Amino acid sequence: MQGVLFKGPTQVGHSHPDVVQAAVKQMELLNTNSRFLHDNLVQYANQLTATLHPKLSVCYFVNSGSEANDLALRLARQYTGHHDIITLDHAYHGHITSLIDISPYKFRELPSGSQKEFVHVAPSPDIYRGKYREDHPDPASAYANEVNLLIQEAQKKGRKMAAFIAESMQSCGGQIIPPPGYFQKVAQYVHNVGGVFIADEVQVGFGRVGKYFWAFQLQGEDFVPDIVTMGKPIGNGHPMSCVVTTKEIAEAFGASGLEYFNTFGGNPVSCAIGLAVLNIIEKEDLRGNATKVGNYLMDLLKEQQAKHQLIGDIRGVGLFIGIDLVKDRKKRTPAMAEAQYIIYRLKEQNVLLSADGPHRNVLKFKPPMCFTMENAKFVVEKIDGILSDLEKGTGVGVPNEESKPVDNGVPLTLSGSKRKPLQASISELNNSSINELHVTEALQSEENPDGNSSHYNGIACGQQQSSYCNEHGAVSCKRIRT
Repeated sequence: MQGVLFKGPTQVGHSHPDVVQAAVKQMELLNTNSRFLHDNLVQYANQLTATLHPKLSVCYFVNSGSEANDLALRLARQYTGHHDIITLDHAYHGHITSLIDISPYKFRELPSGSQKEFVHVAPSPDIYRGKYREDHPDPASAYANEVNLLIQEAQKKGRKMAAFIAESMQSCGGQIIPPPGYFQKVAQYVHNVGGVFIADEVQVGFGRVGKYFWAFQLQGEDFVPDIVTMGKPIGNGHPMSCVVTTKEIAEAFGASGLEYFNTFGGNPVSCAIGLAVLNIIEKEDLRGNATKVGNYLMDLLKEQQAKHQLIGDIRGVGLFIGIDLVKDRKKRTPAMAEAQYIIYRLKEQNVLLSADGPHRNVLKFKPPMCFTMENAKFVVEKIDGILSDLEKGTGVGVPNEESKPVDNGVPLTLSGSKRKPLQASISELNNSSINELHVTEALQSEENPDGNSSHYNGIACGQQQSSYCNEHGAVSCKRIRT
C-alpha cells in the first residue's frame, strides 16, 4: 500500500542506512556526556558552521527545538541586558513556559490577559491575508514599520528590547513566507535599540527551501541573523538540536558566571548522527531534489487551483508548500470545515496531511526531502478527487472567468500542526452528498488516541522510494498532531 507522510522530522527519509549505521557504530564505541570533549562534536560544529555566515561561529548543542529557542532567549537577554521580546502573531516557538509566553499560537488559547507585559506581537508578514497584501508597492517595508511602531510604543513605557524572534518561514502560522527585505529592515530597527535578531529554523532549515541551506537566506545575502536555532531535521528524528551565534554574544553569555551545561547535548552519538544527516543532504543532492520536486508539486497544485474554486492561494518554496482554502476567492473567506474534511478524507487514503494558520484552513506540505515526483502526483490526484466530491456535494464550481490559475506571486506551503484541531462544523457545507456523521466521527477520533482511526500505516516516501525508506515499507503514527 502506498502512503505519504507530510509531517515529521525525518529530513532525509525514514530509517536511512547511513544514519542508522552512524548511530550504531558510535554506540558500539563510546558515548559520554558533554563534559568530556569528543572529536565528533568538534567535527560536527565545524561542518555545521561552514553552511552559515562566518560570524555565526559558536555552537551550543541541546536536545530539542524548544531547548534551543529557550537558550536563544537567555543569550539575547544576557548580551543586551534587556528583557522584552518581539514575536510575530500566530508564531509557535516551543512547548516550555518561556516559549509559550512568546508564542501567540499557544497563549491566545489561554484566558484573556495571558499575554505577558514583556511580549510584543507584530503582525505576521502575510501578503495574502494580512494588512498589507500582494498589491502593496512595498509590503516588506510596511510590515517592518509595524515592528518599529511596536518598539516606539514600548519605549514610551520604559521597556527595552532584547530580541525579535521569528521563524524564517512561519509554519504553524499558515505557511507564510515573508516578503524579501522584511528581515533586513526589522533587524535594523531592532539593532537600533540594542536588540538582536533570532532566526528560528527548527521546522524550515537544513536545505528544505532547496536553493539555500537556510530559509532566512531567501531574504538575501545582506541579511545575517545574530542567533540561529535548529531542531527537528538536525538529527533526522534523533533528539538533537543546536543554537549558533556570534563570538560576541557567546562571550557575553559566558561572562555572566553562570556556566551553561547540557548533559546530553552534543554527545558523541548525537554528533555522529548529525554528521550523517549533513553528509546525506550533500551526497544525495536533497536540496536539488527539494527544488525539482517542489517546483513540480507547485505546478500540479496550480493546475488544481484552475480547476477548483476552493483553492484560493498556493504559496511555497522547495518542499515547504501551503494551500489556502477559501469559500470565496474575492473575499478570501477561510474554508475551515472543508479543510478538516479534506484532511480526514486523505487520512483514509493513507495520506497524512494537516491544516494550520489562524483559521485552520491552510493545508501544509512539509515532507521528507527524499519526496519524489511520483509521491507528488499521487497526493495531488487524491486531493483532486476529494475536491471534486466536495464540489458535487455543495454545488460549488469554478466560474468560466476564473478557470485559469490564480498566480498572485505568493509562495505556499504544507506542513504539520501543533494545535488541537479546530472543531469546525461540517454543517457549514451543503451536506447533500457529504456524510456529516462520518466527518464528525473523524474529528472525534482525533481526540481519542485509542480509536482505530487514529492509527496509520503507510510508506513515508512512497513505494518507489530508494532503499532508505523503512525496509518494511511502513511508518506508524499514532496521532496526527504532536
